Amino acid sequence: MRLFIRSLAAAIALAGCCLSIPGANVLAQSPSGPSTPAPDLSDQKLSAAAAALERVVGLQKDYRQRIAEAEAPAEKERLVAEANNELAKAVTDQGLSVEEYSSILNVARDDPAVRGKILQRIQPSDKPSDNPADKPSDKPSDK
Repeated sequence: MRLFIRSLAAAIALAGCCLSIPGANVLAQSPSGPSTPAPDLSDQKLSAAAAALERVVGLQKDYRQRIAEAEAPAEKERLVAEANNELAKAVTDQGLSVEEYSSILNVARDDPAVRGKILQRIQPSDKPSDNPADKPSDKPSDK
């Protein structure tokens, strides 16, 4: 479970920076200016951000691999544009704007309580805790 939480914490940090190719950082852009209002951190918004985060992380992994495997620069550019559209759609499908999503992740990055609330809403895809080898034991063995 500890490994899972560390992985999700890393995922939240990564979600703020989309693909590392120029022009592919649509979700990493946050509203500029000193008067950026605080995001709505209602349970509904946090749940939407968590659902979007799960989808964004999966898309990032997929597109990073596809871009790495692409040989032609034009194909890489096409994939970057496609990735940006899919990443934005993953967020807006959850009822958030890209700006709201980015703001919520920025708050989560800096506020452990908000980060914890988002992590609670994320469901493990492969349930590593089902494997006894993945569970750290805090108790001494009875054997």
